[in-house]
This record gives sequence, structure tokens and C-alpha cells, in this order.
Amino acid sequence: MVFWGLVLGALLVFTVGFLCLLGLPRQRRPQEPPLDKGPIPWLGHAMAFRKNMFEFLKHMWAKHGDVFTVQLGGQYFTFVMDPLSFGPILKDAQRKLDFVEYAEKLVLKVFGYQSAQGDYRMIHSASTKYLMGDGLAELNKTMLHGLSLVMLRPMSHSPDASCWREDGLFHFCYNILFKAGYLSLFGYTKDQEQDLRQAEELFVQFRKFDRLFPRFVYSLLGPREWLEVGRLQRLFYRTLSVQQNLEKNGISSWISYMLQYLREQGVAPAMQDKFNFMMLWASQGNTGPISFWALLFLLKHPEAMQAVKEEATQVLGEAKLKARQSFDFDVSILHRTPVLDSVLEETLRLGAAPTLLRVVHGDHVLKMASGQEYQLRSGDTVALFPYLSVHMDPDIHPEPTAFKYDRFLDSNGSRKVDFYKAGKKIHHYTMPWGSGVSICPGRFLAINEMKLFVLLMVTYFDMELVDPDTPVPPVDPRRWGFGTMQPSHEVPFRYRLRPIN
Repeated sequence: MVFWGLVLGALLVFTVGFLCLLGLPRQRRPQEPPLDKGPIPWLGHAMAFRKNMFEFLKHMWAKHGDVFTVQLGGQYFTFVMDPLSFGPILKDAQRKLDFVEYAEKLVLKVFGYQSAQGDYRMIHSASTKYLMGDGLAELNKTMLHGLSLVMLRPMSHSPDASCWREDGLFHFCYNILFKAGYLSLFGYTKDQEQDLRQAEELFVQFRKFDRLFPRFVYSLLGPREWLEVGRLQRLFYRTLSVQQNLEKNGISSWISYMLQYLREQGVAPAMQDKFNFMMLWASQGNTGPISFWALLFLLKHPEAMQAVKEEATQVLGEAKLKARQSFDFDVSILHRTPVLDSVLEETLRLGAAPTLLRVVHGDHVLKMASGQEYQLRSGDTVALFPYLSVHMDPDIHPEPTAFKYDRFLDSNGSRKVDFYKAGKKIHHYTMPWGSGVSICPGRFLAINEMKLFVLLMVTYFDMELVDPDTPVPPVDPRRWGFGTMQPSHEVPFRYRLRPIN
């Protein structure tokens, strides 16, 4: 026992010494941003960052100012907190700041998909063709059909479809948006009941993966959790396989176009399966959570709910269900909902917290709006966290923590786009979808999915919180930086299909 204690002690000393050696070479050079390597060799600030990214960056910002470099797990990240200085980073005319390299490493790790040259352009080309204009209008119709199936089919078997039902609001929103989105994008079989069952089962597994996702990215899973992630990955590869797709109808043109491209490039079917998993995650990982926040804010703010209902009545008229079979209206009304647009933009401001990352290729000079210049090292990563530096800036958005449904409406009812910081008009006044080359190509589809869902809920359903006084739950701190935030706990609510007069 004493012998093994001495061995372990020697190993510990060696390990600490080795880590110290790894951390020693990095010293701040002239004109570089303030460098904070953290308390632990090599790890640096990794533990504090992963525990609560928002609070960590707020502390670093107060300590070092608008630009600072921190060590996180042997890597160096330079955070830029002044939104007036974002332009050169997002435009990057010199192409010194690379988003694609980081994204390719992430999708390989999380989804097992090995990106090839041209994939990034292909996805953007497909999204421009099928997620905008006429292509988007067709997908909106498909999504409306999917929502009808998911929301109404279970009620058609109930003796009283108008009875009150209880659920957790987060589960309700995430479940419905996931199932409707999955069916709309990846198609149907001839058996709709089977389709619904499979979509429900897939959602259960998707949530298991979703809960592990933040710690998976940071490689913080335990042995059993790593095995579980592997099992879930294989399950999604099978369920979304191109072989399974052959048995379905109505696969979206967006997905079909991208798979056709991969086939023409000689990509193996097994890798196409992994691509499908990646696209399922990209398309369905955020719409449900944001819809949760949108409905919760409406339920907590009666004046906002009333404004959305009045607008819905204006664009839909006295909409009625036809024999409770389906929702049926012209999806072009989605272009005539400025109040709902403002509600969603405000919800995204409060509920979306992505991190924008760029890998530095070649030593690079970053020029701030103040005129100050900083040297950035090749191999480091430049990072923006707009939730803290933009969305929560009281200069840009007065009372930034408050939900104001009309924050993005001008006095004439049109969309407000003029926001200012330090007296200067600011272009990037919200950034829930990223920006520049890394902006989400599917953002228009996601927005329309959420708008359809909210419109259906306020038009065809009665809903209320089980406890009207329940506060808005805090966000789960583990989700900072991963897109849409999720609540730290569930919010019980009840709903019913509005009786037809």
C-alpha cells in the first residue's frame, strides 16, 4: 500500500510539473491583448468557463476590458466584447479568420461526419434555393401539414378533444416542433400512426443526446455516458439512413438536394447517414426551446398575448378547424405579422446565446473601433459572445433583462432596425443566428416554423400556466454558448383545443 502511494505521488508530481512546463512558454508580447492563463497549468480557466460561461466572461470583461485572451484547456481564445468592433472580424476581407476549420472539427466529433471540400458552399447553396423564396413557401406548407398531424391526430382519438390537458411547457413545445420538423424534412411512410410513434420515440432519444451535448463537446462525460453517446449516435445513423429514406415519400427538396450532391461526390452511404444526423440536429435543436420561451413570455405578459392574438385575427380572420382534421390557411400571411416578428426577435435576444468562433490563420492585426490595434497569434481563436456584449447591453437595449414584446417595432408598427451604442448606429444589434460566414443558413425556416406554431397555439388553443405566479425559470448555465438556452426546470401549463362554435 505504501509503495503504491509513493508511485501515485510521484506520478502526480510528474504530471503537475509537465503541465507547468506546457504553460510556461506563452507570454504576452507587445501589442497583444491582456493575457490571463488562469490558475491551473494547461487547463487555465477551463473549469470556471464550463461551469458558467456568462459569469466568467462578465468577470474577465470587468477585469481586462474589451479585448482579452484566456487559456482554456491548452488553447488560447481572444474574446472581443465591443460590438462596434465586430465588423472587421465578421467580414474578414483578408480571410485570416477561419470559421470552417472549427466547424469541421466539431461536426466530426459530435456527429461523426467527415466534411469534404465544398460541403460548406453546398449547404449554403441548398439553403438559398430551398429555404428562401418559393422553396421556403413550399416547405412552410409541408410544415403546416406536419403540425396538423402532430397536434391534432392524438386529439382525434379523444372522446372530448376540447378537454384540458396538462404538460410541461418546455416538453410540449420541444416535442411538437421536433416531431413536425422531423416528418416535414425526412418524409412519411404510408402509415401515419407508425410515423407518429417513430417520431415520438426518436424525440425521446434526441433529448437524451441533447442533455449530454454540452459536456460531450467539452469531453467531460463519464465512461457510461461515452457509451451512451455512442449508442445514440448509432441509433440516429440507422433511423436516418439513406436506405430508410428509400421507403419514405415527401422527403424535403432541401435534404434531397444535399444528399444528391454527396452521392455525386462519391460519399459513402454510411457517411451520408451521419450527414443526416447532423442536419436533423441543426434544424431541430433550437426551434422547440425558443418556442418555449416565446409562449412563456406571452403567458407572463397579457398585453403581449393580446397584441399577438389581435394580429392573428387580422391575418387569419375567424379561422376554424374543418372537422378537426387540419389547420388550413395561406402561409403567405407569415409576411404580415410584425407584432409576432417583434415577439420572436425579443425572445431570441433573451434566449439565444451562441458563441461565434474564428481560427486565426497567420499573425493578424485586429483594429478596434477606438483605433486601438491588437496583434493576434496564428493558431489562436477569436471569439464573440453577443448575448453578453450586445443583447444585454443597456446602451443598445434599455432594460435589457426585461421582455418587451414591441422592442423591435417602430411607432408606425413596422420593424425597428435603428439601434445605437455610444451615439453610433450599430449594425449588429442582435445576433441569435450568428453573423457573417457563420450565419445560420436555415434561419428563415426556423423562424417560420416557430411563427406557425405560435400562431396555431394562440388561434386554436386556450392555454394557461398551472400557477400564474410562477416566475420565469433561470437558464441552465451549462447551455451558455451552445445556441438556444434551455430552462433550469420545467414550467407546468394546461391547454385545450378551443371549442368550435
